[in-house]
Amino acid sequence: MTGAHPLRSKRRRSALRTVAFLSPWLIGFAVFFVYPLLSTLYFSFTRYDGFRQPAFNGLDNWSYVLTDYPLFWPAMRNTLWLVLVMVTCRVAFGLGIGLLITKIKTATGVFRTLFYLPYLAPPVAATLAFVFLLNPGTGPVNTLLDAVGLPTPGWFTDADWSKPALTALALWGVGDLMVIFMAALLDVPKEQYEAAELDGAGAWARFRHITLPNISPIIMFAVVTGVIQAMQYYAQPLVAGKVAAGVIGGSGQQFEPGYPDKSTLTLPQLVYNLGFQRFDYGTACVVALVLFALSMAFTALLMRRRGGLIGAGE
Repeated sequence: MTGAHPLRSKRRRSALRTVAFLSPWLIGFAVFFVYPLLSTLYFSFTRYDGFRQPAFNGLDNWSYVLTDYPLFWPAMRNTLWLVLVMVTCRVAFGLGIGLLITKIKTATGVFRTLFYLPYLAPPVAATLAFVFLLNPGTGPVNTLLDAVGLPTPGWFTDADWSKPALTALALWGVGDLMVIFMAALLDVPKEQYEAAELDGAGAWARFRHITLPNISPIIMFAVVTGVIQAMQYYAQPLVAGKVAAGVIGGSGQQFEPGYPDKSTLTLPQLVYNLGFQRFDYGTACVVALVLFALSMAFTALLMRRRGGLIGAGE
């Protein structure tokens, strides 16, 4: 028993040393995540405008947002649409472009640069350019479609086409995923492809049974980060809606987000509109918590069903 006390002391010193090394992260996690999350949860049960002291009002904010607030469910549907459609298209398109460039034998650097450059464009500038390109009356895209006899959509002025237009904008800036997928594809062992060819495997069989299993962690990374980005999608739909509606005024000009017909409204826009334009921090915190819960749920589901996401390739 005489050796038990020194052993406990050694373990305690080791634990304290570990905590000391982790202390910068622990402090940052507590200050920048735990405290804001708990504060948001507290304010969601209060009536608070940022000037007067918060007044506890129970579940009134939650009841209002989930049952009476007319913009919440349209924003929820739009956000989920962007998560399911836009993220899927970005991952598939980024993977396809990465595969294409890895197969090109000449001028690879030129094509890689051309596909990556749009990603470097500022989001607001890229959105403005797309709105003018897709202008239903004077935009070159509809002019070209009309010249070849194809239908000319309303794009950002049509509720049925606004989200596909935002998806097209997201695909235009898919250079970040292209680079990530290219690095993963070039890291796949060539010996496996050679062995598969000797066994008579075709292009699709090699992609399904060799490429997909090898790059599955990168696909998961792209999907999870894409879901988180879609949950935070704010600047592009807001700018597109304002420009399409002809509202290009200063900060004093009031604008209800979601033009046209609430089709570009997202949950982050509601958080900003409620909290910083209407000074209703209680309901804004409710929407923020719903957004946080959705992000955590999607991420947990994807991590648990990792095999199902790419099961076709294994």
